[in-house]
Amino acid sequence: MDSSQTEQSPLKNGGLVGTLDRLLIPVEDLLNVIAAFTIFAVMIGTTLQTFGRIAGYPFPGYLEASEQAIAVFAFLGAAYAQRMGAHIRMEMLIGRSNGRGRWLAEAVGTLLSMMLIAVLIRYSWDFFHNAWSIGDTTYDYNIPTWPSKLLVPVAFTIWFLRLSVELLGYLRLFITPDADPVGVPIIKSAAEIAQDEITETFGRES
Repeated sequence: MDSSQTEQSPLKNGGLVGTLDRLLIPVEDLLNVIAAFTIFAVMIGTTLQTFGRIAGYPFPGYLEASEQAIAVFAFLGAAYAQRMGAHIRMEMLIGRSNGRGRWLAEAVGTLLSMMLIAVLIRYSWDFFHNAWSIGDTTYDYNIPTWPSKLLVPVAFTIWFLRLSVELLGYLRLFITPDADPVGVPIIKSAAEIAQDEITETFGRES
């Protein structure tokens, strides 16, 4: 068999966009797992803290530690959510368009998002650097605040990279509308989501 028939074409594979997408996915998945485990740990810790307070033996510094943990599960999963199309979107106009017009609108929206995230990276890094420079700590138990503040620009940087891949993906679709979507979230309408749920439910029953 001719080897050219067994290899996927660059258009099917997504080319550079597909490669960047595949490189970024494991990083996003890892950060999302860390965020999920942090939520679970805080939940368990809060339960134990509640019983400890009832028994008269609260955990010292738990409240301040849990406040620092908020940065983990609030930001580390942002890029993963972007990839899955889980962020809140306004689609009154974009949802009615199709073809090159839709991909162009998506690209413009993604570019604007990148500009906003770039600003957030810049100033969140300043907040981290300031906390690092002055040795900022929590009020009662002197827990350093810089690790949690460092997570914010790191998470935003991964999010920026995901948006960069999406921008390339939308531009690729704008140039070649017949190409398979790669590196961009496939946003389904409410009717399509309901139909998928019906199909999945009846499929399991059968």
